[in-house]
Amino acid sequence: MDASPTGNLAMMERDRASAGLGMIVQRTEPGLAVVSMIIRDDMLNGFDVTHGGIVFALADTAFAICCNDSHHVTLAAGADIAFLKPTTSGQTLTATAMLRTKSGRSGIYDVSVTDDDNAPVAEFRGRSRTTNLPVPERARD
Repeated sequence: MDASPTGNLAMMERDRASAGLGMIVQRTEPGLAVVSMIIRDDMLNGFDVTHGGIVFALADTAFAICCNDSHHVTLAAGADIAFLKPTTSGQTLTATAMLRTKSGRSGIYDVSVTDDDNAPVAEFRGRSRTTNLPVPERARD
């Protein structure tokens, strides 16, 4: 795979949504990305558990880092998530994204989201499509 960890981190410097949610890139290398986030009170739904969209956003960010390189923009073609366990404020969630398979401009990635005890919270499968668009100048190395 032709991924550039530095290029992925440069992409994250422009990602205002992930930054606003407090996401931290723990690790990135070709075919792998690990991102964590502490759940805040404003991320809870009406039942005082983490909103599903927040869990999805964390998994989606790890997926984006995993499938992008420093040459062409790769976007989600689709994604599915299975929620396995509720979490709440104060817990740290970690999303680990791994390349499953890539053929031409299409890829499939699996993302596992776990809690502080490494218990499964969600499983996400993302489908990527690499575009012909170059990575914006400000996001390049």
